[in-house]
Amino acid sequence: MAFYGYRMLFMMNLRPSKTLTENQVSSALRLVIADGITAEAMVVFTSGTFLTAMAIHLGASNFQLGLFAALPTFTTIFQLLSIWLVQRFNNRRVITTLFNLLARLPILAIGVIPFLFTGGTSIEVLFLMLFFQHIFGDIAGASWNSWIKDLVPQRQLGTFFSKRSRMAQTLNVTLSLATAFCIDYVKVHYPADEITAYNIMFLIGGSLGLLSVGFLLRTPEPQAKKMDDKLLALFAMPLKNVNFKNLLIFNSFWAFALNLATPFFAVYMLKTIGLPLSYVIALGILGQLSGILSFKLWGQYTDRFSNKTIISICAPLYIGCIMLFAFTAMPGEKLFTIALLVIIHLVSGLSTAGINLALSNIGLKLASKNEAIAYLSVKNMFVAFFSTIAPLIGGLMADFFATHQFSWNIQFKSGYGVTNLTLLNLQGWNYFFIIGGLLAMLSLRFLGRIKEHGEIDKERAVIHMRQRFRNKLRKNLGRQVTDGIYLPSVMIRRRIKRLF
Repeated sequence: MAFYGYRMLFMMNLRPSKTLTENQVSSALRLVIADGITAEAMVVFTSGTFLTAMAIHLGASNFQLGLFAALPTFTTIFQLLSIWLVQRFNNRRVITTLFNLLARLPILAIGVIPFLFTGGTSIEVLFLMLFFQHIFGDIAGASWNSWIKDLVPQRQLGTFFSKRSRMAQTLNVTLSLATAFCIDYVKVHYPADEITAYNIMFLIGGSLGLLSVGFLLRTPEPQAKKMDDKLLALFAMPLKNVNFKNLLIFNSFWAFALNLATPFFAVYMLKTIGLPLSYVIALGILGQLSGILSFKLWGQYTDRFSNKTIISICAPLYIGCIMLFAFTAMPGEKLFTIALLVIIHLVSGLSTAGINLALSNIGLKLASKNEAIAYLSVKNMFVAFFSTIAPLIGGLMADFFATHQFSWNIQFKSGYGVTNLTLLNLQGWNYFFIIGGLLAMLSLRFLGRIKEHGEIDKERAVIHMRQRFRNKLRKNLGRQVTDGIYLPSVMIRRRIKRLF
């Protein structure tokens, strides 16, 4: 009987609250940050460059690598089920935590399978487990988006998410670098155990994922207005909103352009340039550090100006980085290649931090409050569709481009002989970097059609940022110059007094 009473109390605690006090909201936001940090740690161990390296080790083809890159977005269609569940039960906390729990189990299974069965992990098993992980994760994610939109005060969206992202990325940097060195050490000294190391990473990642579910379970949920419309009507509602439809067009086009090339950056550096895994991770960390240092700044500017303004500033920078990748495999000094990759990752980290934050915030901002889950799910599914087909096309066409080369050389003839200077050398993935960059430039034409409240002209925002940077620079330099002159003079006077 006591157990039954405790169970009923527990279930009552999971019900949405009609009102939340400021203290409850503050506590809830801390729990959301804790969830973000533990979930980010799980992502480090089970995705990204480490997953790519694991797939390459298992012998994945270019098309299979494209499938792995497309998998996180391919399953986004299952967010429709999340809309129906929220509509049916109107309890986003239960839906989010339950399906996040189910999403962690396949990750744990990837880690456990090799220790239970002699066959070990294969490409097919890895793909199947990740397929179910992403299905359950997408159902949970759609519900989470709606829940968090109602939980975080509108005026704090940019600041809060920039803080959450900054803390998560800081952890990502630390774990990624440490793990990369461990993997490289295993590859050199215990090459037969490399796949075991990846399986252990999945075990650790799955356990951290379960911890994040615990934080979500303790986070209160504000009661949402019940959606009585039919599922198809809800799905069609965002498409009737002209402004939100313009956001869908831009975001979809942008996602296609980026995902044609960016999922293969790690593959390109590992296979084409031949960099060690630790180098690839270190370059990724440089980009993350650049993003971490700029998150707070972008958060302030999205709140002060507009998300659209930040996108219009950051997008051209990122496009330039994509296209610069085409020059990293040109014949020449390895040191030049490394230096160019460092610049690319620093600038891309700075720009993607602003783009991702602004795209996330503008979706939350333009979504209707009462039907937020429908708006955000439709946005995610449209973006996911184009994000899915892009790497699949890239994977299918990779072998074709591998056998076709385009070179642009300048030849100098003199009395000392002939000197050849290579300006451009496209082969394999380099084609995708140029094509992806050009398509991303075209997508910016659709950005101007989006209307956002509080929007400020890009040039005015750039002038303000530049002036603020100059003021800080002058202030810091002035202080350093003053200290550089004043402190030595004080020390000299003290020495003279001691002498006399």
